Amino acid sequence: MRYLPTKSIGSTPAATDASATWRAGSLLQSLLAFVIFLSATLAAVIPSHAKVMIDLTRGTVEPLPIAITDFSGQLGPEISSIIASNLGGSGLFKPIDKAAFIEQITDHNKVPRFEDWRVINAQALVTGSVSQEGDGRLKAEFRLWDVFGANQLIGQQFFTNPQNKRRLAHIISDAIYKELTGEGGYFDSRVVFVDESGPKQKRIKRLAIMDQDGANLRYLSNGEDLVLTPRFSPNRQEITYMSFAGGQPRVYLRQIETGQYDVVGDFPGMTFAPRFSPDGQKIIMSLNNDGISNIYTMDLRSRTTTRLTNSNAIDTSPSYSPDGSQIVFESDRGGRQQLYVMGAGGGEPQRISFGTGSYSTPVWSPRGDLIAFTKQQGGKFIIGVMKPDGSGERVLTEGYHNEGPTWAPNGRVLMFFREAPGANGGPKLYSIDLTGRNERLVPTPEFASDPAWSPLLD
Repeated sequence: MRYLPTKSIGSTPAATDASATWRAGSLLQSLLAFVIFLSATLAAVIPSHAKVMIDLTRGTVEPLPIAITDFSGQLGPEISSIIASNLGGSGLFKPIDKAAFIEQITDHNKVPRFEDWRVINAQALVTGSVSQEGDGRLKAEFRLWDVFGANQLIGQQFFTNPQNKRRLAHIISDAIYKELTGEGGYFDSRVVFVDESGPKQKRIKRLAIMDQDGANLRYLSNGEDLVLTPRFSPNRQEITYMSFAGGQPRVYLRQIETGQYDVVGDFPGMTFAPRFSPDGQKIIMSLNNDGISNIYTMDLRSRTTTRLTNSNAIDTSPSYSPDGSQIVFESDRGGRQQLYVMGAGGGEPQRISFGTGSYSTPVWSPRGDLIAFTKQQGGKFIIGVMKPDGSGERVLTEGYHNEGPTWAPNGRVLMFFREAPGANGGPKLYSIDLTGRNERLVPTPEFASDPAWSPLLD
């Protein structure tokens, strides 16, 4: 997508201060000094209006009431509808029903009647327009207003091709999210996953990719060969995955846009869960030989492999920390699947999980502050998080069969898949935020598993 760098499109009119020249004797100067002192004292006592903001450091966050008006122009209502869906789906915002709107915005460049929006308890207001340039490009403008502060927070404009209209809405959503939370958004991103169709005993599995909200789905493979565990490269346009093409498990690299692919290498035995290093120069994976699985890395330039663990156990599902200095993985070296952390170059692993149950599929948050995992305990499958030292373990959701957590680019939301029981059951994708309260089904046309969230797009 091509668009102009974020650009201001103006702000609310600013008041001007009048200046005065004082020529007075000592008495008037004393009186003036007293007035200044009194004014400063009152200013210290009476707080100014704070900017509207969502405090994500609080344990419980009430959704912020936000009014999102229909943007003007033919595509305007569609764009604003996607923005409302994005923000509402995050669990941090509560879009107000348009039927409650008192003022009908027809010119997004005019200052709104803030009193009309306060009546319906809107704390933030979004207005905008979408038009088509002479060269065919779309031009989108939007403004975000602080209703109780009665001022504009941001105003931006973007240019793009018409086919990128949904991305346009996602980019605007991210800008609003960032302004009102202080943290990056995640709406302008994609998810690669395994699409599953057909009878349970004879599933056809295809690589598929879609926007994070389930739109713009397309298939990357035809289903002739079994595919597993797709993962994004940091460059956003390449994935790694396992395929059983030719009857042999191999690790592949695939360009998303061109469809070109390359075999990373042929490995004896089974290969599991390949992932990229944060710089995109290596792949880390586990290789199985005679029932023993160890962690290896492969340099993608030289295609040389380096063994990182050397045990008689099953070491698998490795994931790098975002700075590339450490690796978390699962291992049954202690008799049961637990989580371990070691340096990126190998060394003695340190166990970090000590709760009851078996831990698996660890993945480091892009923020570096948490590790997500699956835990099997008491017949349930739990999606949870813990700090990198193992402290602060929290359950986010549990169910019949939950597995495969993957992080949104901002480290605030997880996606995973849940298998439904029964002969006709199958996996579906779900998302959940770190509060554990905002769980949502992610729409896919068929069954779906093994999701992997991309970084933000360029």
